[in-house]
Amino acid sequence: MIKKCLFPVAGYGTRFLPATKAMPKEILPIVNKPLVQYGVEEATEAGIHEFGFVTGRGKRALEDHFDISYELENQIAGTGKEELLASIRDLINNNTFAFTRQNEMKGLGHAILTGRNLIGDNPFAVVLADDFCVTDGAKDGVLAQMVHLYNQFRCSIVAIEEVPKEEVHKYGVIAGESMKDGLYRITDMVEKPSADKAPSNLAIIGRYILTPDIFEILERTTPGKNGEIQITDALLEQARTGCVLAYQFKGRRFDCGSIDGFVEATNYVYENIYKKSAK
Repeated sequence: MIKKCLFPVAGYGTRFLPATKAMPKEILPIVNKPLVQYGVEEATEAGIHEFGFVTGRGKRALEDHFDISYELENQIAGTGKEELLASIRDLINNNTFAFTRQNEMKGLGHAILTGRNLIGDNPFAVVLADDFCVTDGAKDGVLAQMVHLYNQFRCSIVAIEEVPKEEVHKYGVIAGESMKDGLYRITDMVEKPSADKAPSNLAIIGRYILTPDIFEILERTTPGKNGEIQITDALLEQARTGCVLAYQFKGRRFDCGSIDGFVEATNYVYENIYKKSAK
C-alpha cells in the first residue's frame, strides 16, 4: 500500500524574496504552522508515515523542523507554551523523515528521480507543499481520497481541478476519458500549454500517487518544456503504455507559490481553523 511520501522542496522560492533569501519558502507559516507541516499532516491522515524530502542548499531549516529542539523544549518545559509544540512532536514521534539533495534544478521530474533512493521499489505519494489543500467540508483530505482510489485501481493518479482558460499556461493540463464523475483515464497531457493549444482546462495540482516504474521512465525522459525533465512527459508515456488516472478532488486548494494565494490561505486558516481551535 502507499506508505511513503516524497516532498520535492529544493526550489529557491524567488517569488517570496527577500523573505526566502535565508529561509525555505516551505517554512513560511500559514498563521502559526509552516506550510510543509500541513502537507505532512495531510499525508499522515492518509495513513502514510515514511517521508522523504528532496532538498537543496539553504534548506537546513526543514531538517531542523522535523527534529527535536532540546534547548527550546527545555526552556518552555512546564509552561503553557509547551502545548504549542504538541502537533510537531506528534509528527516526530510517529513518523520517519529522510533527506537527500538535488544538486541541480532540472525540473520536477528530475527532483522525483533524485528521491528514488528514499522510495525504493514502492508506490508512493508526492506532495508539492506550495499547493495547500483543505477539506473545506469534504470527509477526507485530498491525499486520503487519492489513496482510496489507488487501493481500487493500483495505478498512477494525479489530482486535477478546473482552472480558468487564461491560466492553463501555468499548469500541466490533461485530456481524458471520463470513467465516472470526477475521474478520468488520461489520454493526453501537455505541460504549460497556451490557451489555444490546451486540451482542456483540467489542470494538475501538486498531489500525485506514482507507481515505481515511473523512475525507469524518468531516467530515459529527455528535457522538455524550459529544458527541464517534466513529470508530465513521463506520466504521458506511462498513460500510453498502461493507465494513469486524473482525479477531480473534493476540497479546496490555495496556490501558496504566489503571494496572493499565500495571503488567501492565511486568511482562510485564521478564520476557519485557528480561531475555532483557539476557543
